[in-house]
Amino acid sequence: MTMWLAQSNAWAGIDVTRHLFLFSPMLTLVCTMLAVVACPIIVGRSAKTIGAVVVMGIIASFILAVRVAGEVAGGGISGLSTQPASGMLLVDNLSIAFQLILLIFMGGVTYLWWMGSSDSEENAPEFFILLLGSAVGMGLMVSTSNLLMIALAIETASLPSYAMVGFDKRDRRGAEASLKYLIFGAISAAIMLYGISLLYGLSGSLSVAIVAQHCIQSLASGHNLVITLVALMCLLSGIAFKISAFPFHFWCPDAFEGAKIEVTAWLSVASKSAALILLARLAMVFCAGVSAPEAIGMLSPLAWGIGIMAAITCTLGNFAAYKQTSAKRLLAYSSIAHAGYMLMAIAVFVHPHSDHGQEGMSALLTYIAIYMFMNLGAFGVVAMVVWDTGSDNLASFTGLLRRAPLLAVPMIICLMSLVGLPPFAGFIGKWWILVALGRLNDSLGWFLVITAVVNTLISLYYYMRIVVQMSLRDDGQPALSFPLGGMALVNICAIALFAMFGFAQPLKTTSEQFTRNIFDTTMAKTVVVDAAPAQPIESVQR
Repeated sequence: MTMWLAQSNAWAGIDVTRHLFLFSPMLTLVCTMLAVVACPIIVGRSAKTIGAVVVMGIIASFILAVRVAGEVAGGGISGLSTQPASGMLLVDNLSIAFQLILLIFMGGVTYLWWMGSSDSEENAPEFFILLLGSAVGMGLMVSTSNLLMIALAIETASLPSYAMVGFDKRDRRGAEASLKYLIFGAISAAIMLYGISLLYGLSGSLSVAIVAQHCIQSLASGHNLVITLVALMCLLSGIAFKISAFPFHFWCPDAFEGAKIEVTAWLSVASKSAALILLARLAMVFCAGVSAPEAIGMLSPLAWGIGIMAAITCTLGNFAAYKQTSAKRLLAYSSIAHAGYMLMAIAVFVHPHSDHGQEGMSALLTYIAIYMFMNLGAFGVVAMVVWDTGSDNLASFTGLLRRAPLLAVPMIICLMSLVGLPPFAGFIGKWWILVALGRLNDSLGWFLVITAVVNTLISLYYYMRIVVQMSLRDDGQPALSFPLGGMALVNICAIALFAMFGFAQPLKTTSEQFTRNIFDTTMAKTVVVDAAPAQPIESVQR
């Protein structure tokens, strides 16, 4: 009886129903996983039946996410945990915006699976359990500023990904790629957990807000300086692994080449985007706690560190793509390069002289939304070429403009958008990042602007290799056979890239709406899922 009363008091004052509603999109995905588990018992293991259940779950989750987005925007809820009393899970505009993008992209990946694998897939329940599980982990990654939940969320997203890469047990390349991915991921996770344990030992808390305060004090005073720096670097290594940023990018090309095309498409966008938003959230929490002049001076080395990592990542990714003959490996290195571009946006609001933190965050969110359509369209075309020819070698794209113009034209649009050329949306994504960097009025901003522009010119060569192969070379092969649904998917992506360029200002406005109250501590009604109601603590703004 005493224990029951204690539990009742712990939940007193917490509107549990409202909290469950705010997390209903992720809870719906969990319920969809349970439905997929039950399907083989109730209706059998039909791949298309399982796929239909998953599609219904994604639609239901998306509808709930839209409703939650309206609630969050109307209530001014902020999840920027500059508040030490906040809980393990947060809901804000940033987290719900990512969930909307994630669900749209998961719908596209599921549709790609439906066209290519549903007729031959023997283990559909297992595949979708892994896909949904990784999506839940990514949703949690962007909805927390608690070190324990960060570790759990990253592993929840990572472990299913390892299995999905090697899901086809008969494919030796996939098994090898999965093993490499697993080993690299296990090492990165161990390093990250060691860093978290050090941070917990130094601060006595798992809240990133409290940890940030202790780290800033240690760095400013020089007390426990080495341990603090080692702990922060270890934490960063675990996040950089998910971003596939240098020097934690080695898993990416092998995993992309060995996995099924729909898994490759999923990892190319979802995994990186979740890790980038997580890193952005952590960076903002650390920066929000900086008030003393001597502490503000420490932000400049941090911004330079992230900026140099971004510059090396995009440069390495672009140069490594030059000699690739596999379209999947080429796009893998392309995704590494784009991770570098997106890291540049994080350097914007970390920099101590930046008054444009929101601009950097909105540019990152916009880039992620555009990148989703670019990669979904490009990988969709690659998938249909692989299904028809059995190979993703660039030679398989020879004469595609004649053999399948309804695939070749969207592929050209997606590739030119990946370069960042107008009149495609990829240009808008890069332009806003460059504008945010230019407004830093600092050598770091101009260094990154020059790096991004030079790398854009470098990337033009290897993207044009595919365009030349499709349009200027022809070996007389017969017309390509492809599903009409696949043609519709890639053309919708191409049209979306045109539309987002034409409606650039509404896109920018929407992105700013999804990031505005993250920087407004006066609206900080933090929504938490914890054992006790959180009391907002006013944070110091830079």
